[in-house]
Amino acid sequence: MLARRLATILPSMSLAEALETTRIHSVAGLTGARTAVVTSRPFRAPHHTISDVGLIGGGQIPMPGEVSLAHHGILFLDELPEFRRHVLEVLRQPLEDGVVTITRAAMSVTFPARLTLVGAMNPCPCGQRGHPEKTCSCTPLDVKKYLSRLSGPLLDRIDLHVDVPPVAYRELASTSQEEASAPIQARVNAARSLQQQRYTAEGLYCNAHMRPKHVQAYCQLDTNGRQLLAAAMGRLGLSARGYERVLKVARTIADLAGAEAIAMEHVAEAIQYRSLDRDVWP
Repeated sequence: MLARRLATILPSMSLAEALETTRIHSVAGLTGARTAVVTSRPFRAPHHTISDVGLIGGGQIPMPGEVSLAHHGILFLDELPEFRRHVLEVLRQPLEDGVVTITRAAMSVTFPARLTLVGAMNPCPCGQRGHPEKTCSCTPLDVKKYLSRLSGPLLDRIDLHVDVPPVAYRELASTSQEEASAPIQARVNAARSLQQQRYTAEGLYCNAHMRPKHVQAYCQLDTNGRQLLAAAMGRLGLSARGYERVLKVARTIADLAGAEAIAMEHVAEAIQYRSLDRDVWP
């Protein structure tokens, strides 16, 4: 449910994004009289039995896979560790480059794949690890094997690791009105507008598209922020890619807060989203 709602708070598609997405869906035969133009961000949720060709694209006549069909939208992978490892590993290149290149003897085809990856998984095989009332029946070895199905290089490319606690009955049954998607989307649009103004001369669209030179120029930290990030690098063992991801997330948190500079609290929040980099997952 959370993954499906995510598409409703993303910025509305521009005309260029809609046309590009429509072309991909047209190649895959997913457009018709009722969907001549794709105007809402795609949401793709393939089953964990999908093959690497189905996910990344291919075939005798190369066709776009799920990563390209999710271009400018959401690719949701539920029960992430249940996907075959070699299938998950093919995600690394499109997550990094935003494109998929399929090479055959007679041709080479490149499909765009600039997407938001959302994965969901249990904390352990039985699903009760960390539960406030239920007892986990898994051994430490079981948990380690389960978590090891996700490789370090893949986790490096996932910006946010969020622990979702169980929801109590009184909260599920509550009739009080929570914040709707519209005001959240307004804040997202405001942050995206700041980013587009910042990167006008760079030809970038948002913080996620920053390259190392842009990170160095636009993600400057004060003394407290640098010290905090240095301590986190040592404690969590962040890679160079993980370090860069923390800076990008901190820049986005600052943008959502309307702050021009990245403060220590923005860095601290970004570090909290690296829970799977820790030796022990709570």
